[in-house]
Amino acid sequence: MALDEANRRLFVGCRQSAALIVLDSDSGKDVAAVAIDGDTDDVFYDQKRSRIYISCGAGFIDVLDCNALLPYSVISKIPTASGARTSLFVPELNRLYLAVPHRGNQPAEVRVYETIGN
Repeated sequence: MALDEANRRLFVGCRQSAALIVLDSDSGKDVAAVAIDGDTDDVFYDQKRSRIYISCGAGFIDVLDCNALLPYSVISKIPTASGARTSLFVPELNRLYLAVPHRGNQPAEVRVYETIGN
């Protein structure tokens, strides 16, 4: 989950079925639902860029634009690795860190992604 305090929005990543649910944090009512990649783990709101980053174990980081509040849209699907879903967004460094697990020939590693724009 992630919170956009200024716009009173709560973002919830769901695995079954894979979606980002947007709730009004005052009323608790659904505002939007956006299809995302599967095996969601972490959701982060980037206030500076009005973006949401979602690490998905299906092998992608989904990036959503929420600049205009509605409709929310996936603007990028960054390929990662199967099972890589644990992440940490550090806004002060403009970086998203993603843990990639050891699987078969895939070595365990921490990947670093720089957030750009605005």
